[in-house]
Amino acid sequence: MARFKPYSYSQKLMIPIDLNEQLQPGTFEFALNQIVDELDLSVFDHRFHNDETGAPAYDPAIMLRIVLFAYSRGITSSRQIARACRENVVFMALAADSHPHFTTIANFISSMTEEITPLFRNVLLICSQEGLIGKEMFAIDGCKISSNCAKEWSGTRADFQRRSEKLDRSITFLLEKHRETDCEQEEAPHDDDASGPAGNQRQKEERAIKRLRAHKEKLDAWLAVNEDRLGATGKPKQSNITDNESAKMPTSHGVVQGYNGLAAVDSRHQVIIHAEAFGEGSEKHLLEPMLTGMRENFHGIGDEAEDPLREAVLVADNGYHSEDNVRLVFEQGLDAYLPDAHFRKRNPALAGEQQRYKRPIDRKGTVPGKKYFSVSDFHYDEAKGKMICPAGKEMYIRNRNFWTAQGRRGITYMAKKTDCRVCSLRQQCLRRGATVARQVTVFAEKEASYTKKMIERFDSALGQFLYSRRMGIVEPVFANVCCALGLDWFSLRGKAKVDTQWKLFAIVHDLLKLARYGPSYAVR
Repeated sequence: MARFKPYSYSQKLMIPIDLNEQLQPGTFEFALNQIVDELDLSVFDHRFHNDETGAPAYDPAIMLRIVLFAYSRGITSSRQIARACRENVVFMALAADSHPHFTTIANFISSMTEEITPLFRNVLLICSQEGLIGKEMFAIDGCKISSNCAKEWSGTRADFQRRSEKLDRSITFLLEKHRETDCEQEEAPHDDDASGPAGNQRQKEERAIKRLRAHKEKLDAWLAVNEDRLGATGKPKQSNITDNESAKMPTSHGVVQGYNGLAAVDSRHQVIIHAEAFGEGSEKHLLEPMLTGMRENFHGIGDEAEDPLREAVLVADNGYHSEDNVRLVFEQGLDAYLPDAHFRKRNPALAGEQQRYKRPIDRKGTVPGKKYFSVSDFHYDEAKGKMICPAGKEMYIRNRNFWTAQGRRGITYMAKKTDCRVCSLRQQCLRRGATVARQVTVFAEKEASYTKKMIERFDSALGQFLYSRRMGIVEPVFANVCCALGLDWFSLRGKAKVDTQWKLFAIVHDLLKLARYGPSYAVR
């Protein structure tokens, strides 16, 4: 017969633990423990007014240690952080065997909107003192991250009003169905088993009515106090009932409801110089606030240069290219490289690949040998200030003053749908039957445009070389934060709180750089 070693769950173990010995040199927790001791945490003093009365509070140094270490392990839930302080020996050592409640941890993180910027600059100052910032090249890019809200609750006021009316109709339908059922039962009473199929269906419908009413109340409450958000063109854009400062943004994994976390990264050791979260997917309007944030951070850590950015090269992808942004960097004297949307088409190295992946032209609806009206068949009437089509109809301006990659200003004119619908020249003007109205774009040269200057700078051999380094500088930062650390979701709501959490992600990234490359903390 088999024999096994005896065991007993009733025995007691008394294990002495030295908390300092749990933080071994060469580990991130050891470096984190040292760095937090060097931070100026006086920014938290205004929170506490318990010097004479009230219970003692947890030291901000303790709270920072456990929060930053938890984020470095991909833990953002305050409940999981509180549990780790009771079960994980490293968390116990960093927390000095204190056990803050999860509500205390959650409140500490969500209320750091005033302290997070000075805290980020303190870490940046240590990175500068350790020689991790080269100030030779900066790369700016963004990472779209989901937030704590559902995209199903997004839409304009008109969308929400239609949804509210639809919910009202659904509720009315179910209530009328129940009234008819009750009347039938009164006219022909019989013993009905409440637990049978009919009873179960009735219970499901009652739960559905309760759920639909809750959704309708939520929609009506939002409609009562909110107006449409307006985009850059002045037209309404989608709002979100749960977090109205978030936005729908396309990503490689589909459309997400969240925020765009931007980061400016130094090229020497990929230290994040500035981090900020924005509730918009388009990055054309975000270059200026990022440049301002970088300058403020450098001045905040004691950089005496009038403009620290003039000493370095600045690169960003084509999402940041616009005539206004290009004008901005030229007027500020920055050595910046912002590619336009067609920079790959001008690259000689990709000349053969362009034809390979070019989509074929759809010739459906065309008639071989038939002459169609070209732009030259349309003329501009100076007296009326209108574009006139070959049929003599006036066209209106659909898009005014947009710029091409070649620095040309274009104006798009469009005919009225009612004119094209009954026009006798329609077959000579519109190639496809599905097209409802003709459009014509007229281009005009603009001498010495800033876009043209940027194209000349970017297409040079030096520009091509410098821009080729962009991806290797900034993209690994997002890979580290979102994939390696698992910080790929904002658990808070509202731009201020989400920006706080994004800066905490950036602080963790910079602390990891200090723990690996900082001479005072890294073990070789």
